[in-house]
Amino acid sequence: MTWRSRWLWVPPACLAVMALSCGAAAAADKTKVDRATKQVEQGAKQIGQGKVGPGFKEMFTGIGRTIVEGATFSGNTMGEFFRKTFSS
Repeated sequence: MTWRSRWLWVPPACLAVMALSCGAAAAADKTKVDRATKQVEQGAKQIGQGKVGPGFKEMFTGIGRTIVEGATFSGNTMGEFFRKTFSS
């Protein structure tokens, strides 16, 4: 099999893994992600009220936390899926 033909299998495989992990996503606890998202909202509201400095700080801190917590949540969800799928 050539490298080119191997790369043709990568996107469908990724889509299959993502589609199958959607069922497990509902089972995981995502309160940390929601909390970080609310922090972004609060920062944006502060900017709208004229508190630009603290608003930007709150918003960008929330964006960073959302990225970290979202990645952690996704990793845990995928790990859960593979444990359930391949444990016999």
